[in-house]
Amino acid sequence: MPEAIIRTRVWRNGELECENFPFADVSEYLNEPDCLVWADILYPDDATLASLAEELSLDPHAVEDAKGDDERPKATRYATHLFMTTYAITHDRDSLDLNIGRVSAFSTKHGFVTVRLDDALDIDAVVRRWDDNSDLIKFGTRTLIHGLLDEIVDGYFTAVESLDDSIERIEDILFAEDAKSAREVSKTTFTLRRSLVRARRAVLPMREVINTVMRRATSDDNAPELTPYYEDLYDHILRAAEWTESLRDMITSIFETNMSLSDTRMNMIMKKLTSWAAIIAVPTAVTGFYGQNVPYPGFGDRWGFWVSVVVMIAIATALYVTFRRKDWL
Repeated sequence: MPEAIIRTRVWRNGELECENFPFADVSEYLNEPDCLVWADILYPDDATLASLAEELSLDPHAVEDAKGDDERPKATRYATHLFMTTYAITHDRDSLDLNIGRVSAFSTKHGFVTVRLDDALDIDAVVRRWDDNSDLIKFGTRTLIHGLLDEIVDGYFTAVESLDDSIERIEDILFAEDAKSAREVSKTTFTLRRSLVRARRAVLPMREVINTVMRRATSDDNAPELTPYYEDLYDHILRAAEWTESLRDMITSIFETNMSLSDTRMNMIMKKLTSWAAIIAVPTAVTGFYGQNVPYPGFGDRWGFWVSVVVMIAIATALYVTFRRKDWL
């Protein structure tokens, strides 16, 4: 694992005072009531997390969850802090794969720490959101939580929109007649279904996470200005979840339609094969009959040969016309 990368910031009375100071100085700033401290730990190791837990008096269960690989998105309130686990997602339009990154956060009265196991989330974009709403920094960690979740949820919209575009491209070739297109639809549908399942696992639980954080953040009468921000954030996650669900229905419909079309194509092939087999069977039957070593009308005469040829052509033509009318050929 790469070496841990730590980034820090401190605001005093709502104004940015310092950034990228040593992590050891976090506790000193936290002891000052007019300071708001943020630290970001990328690729955390056990020693760094242990130091973080000691600095902020974190619950050991929360620290363990922060470095776990398969944690479900959640928000948990402990005695000394709020702990969140979320996932940032991006969709690759070329490979159609979904990239997922873990983001955990600890929120205390005057401190906010983000722990990232990978660099999937653009933390610079989160910082820019905080700077764009610098007038809200005076409300403390609730503002920092909103900026983080807002960036993550906006990433959901971007990823889901990319998935939607990929699904629309499948629809364009869904009814193509060639076998190559059918195989491409099947392969792409499978890949998108897998990506969509992973996206749903990240997006759907976030409704509960944001709802929990929103109730806590807006319950304080000293910060009514944050209420519309969190309500808008909750509306966004609901829309992202609904969009994800609608894409699930679409990809399922495409998958079932492609299966039905494959069955239809197979039936058409079988009908064509059966039709040609019936047509070919006619001359076989006629020549087989005339090939009997017994006398028959025209036996040993030239006109018998021509009669057999005319019979074969007439019956084969009649079968061909009949199958064409029934759309078997």
